[in-house]
Amino acid sequence: MTFSIKSCLAAITGSFLSAATFQVAHAQQAAPPASAAYVNAPLTTSQVMPPKAAMSDHACGIFKTCSSTKIGFGKGDFIVRLSALGVLPQDMDSKVWLANKPISGHISTTNQVMPELTFMYFLTDNLSVDLIAASSRHEVAAQGTPLGKIDVGSAWVLPPTITFAWHFRPHKRFNPYIGVGGTLAWFHNMSPAGGVVQKLNVGFTGGPSVNAGFDYQLVGNWFFNFDVKQIFMRMHAWANDNGSPTFIKAHNALNPTLVAAGIEYRF
Repeated sequence: MTFSIKSCLAAITGSFLSAATFQVAHAQQAAPPASAAYVNAPLTTSQVMPPKAAMSDHACGIFKTCSSTKIGFGKGDFIVRLSALGVLPQDMDSKVWLANKPISGHISTTNQVMPELTFMYFLTDNLSVDLIAASSRHEVAAQGTPLGKIDVGSAWVLPPTITFAWHFRPHKRFNPYIGVGGTLAWFHNMSPAGGVVQKLNVGFTGGPSVNAGFDYQLVGNWFFNFDVKQIFMRMHAWANDNGSPTFIKAHNALNPTLVAAGIEYRF
C-alpha cells in the first residue's frame, strides 16, 4: 500500500512539472526577442528632423532676426547706408562787391534733395568713423542789390565729410549718437546764368561739422537711420572778369543743414 501511494505522488508531481515546463517553453517561443522590439520602435522627431533653429540659420541676419542675430552695433562692424538727403543752405552772412566796391545785398542759395551714400566702421563698441559722400546742384542769386535781383548761375558741390560719432546704446535696437567732423567742398560744373553774369567761378572751401541722429534695427542686419548735420563753411564766388564794370564778388556763409533718412546694412 505504501508503494502505491508513493507511486501516485510521483506520477502527479511529474505531470505538474511537465505542464510547467511546457508553459515556460511556449511563452519563450511566443515573446519576440528584445532586439526585435528595439528595431520596430518608432523613432522620435529629434532623430528624424534637425532642430528648427538649425534649419533656418542660413536666413538669419539677411531678412530674418534669429536667436543668433547680433542686436545693435559693435566693434568691427562695417555698415553701408543709402539715404535721401536734404541740403538746406542757411546763407547766414553775405558780402557783395560790384566792380570791387561793396554794395548792399545778400546771396541766396536754393535747397536741394539728393541721394547720399555713407560708409561707417566701428572702431570700438561706442565709437564709429563715418564717410559721407553726396553731390548736389544749387542755384545762386544776389538779392537786394542796386541792380535788383541778379541771377548768378548754378553749381554742383561735392562735400565729402568725415565724422567721428559716439553711440550711446551700441548693443540695443535703438541707438542714438552724436558726432563731430570736418567737410571739404569742391564746386564743379558751374553754369553762369547769362545776362549780367557771363562767367562764374566758386572757390574750394570747407569747415567743421556736428551731427546727431539714431539707428534702429528693423530686422536681421537691416537698420533705419535718421541724421541731422550742421556744416559751418563759407562760399567765395566771382562773376565775370576782374576789372569789368560788372565784376561781382561775393562771400557767403553757406552753413548748410543736412537732413537725411535712409536704410543701412551691417556686414
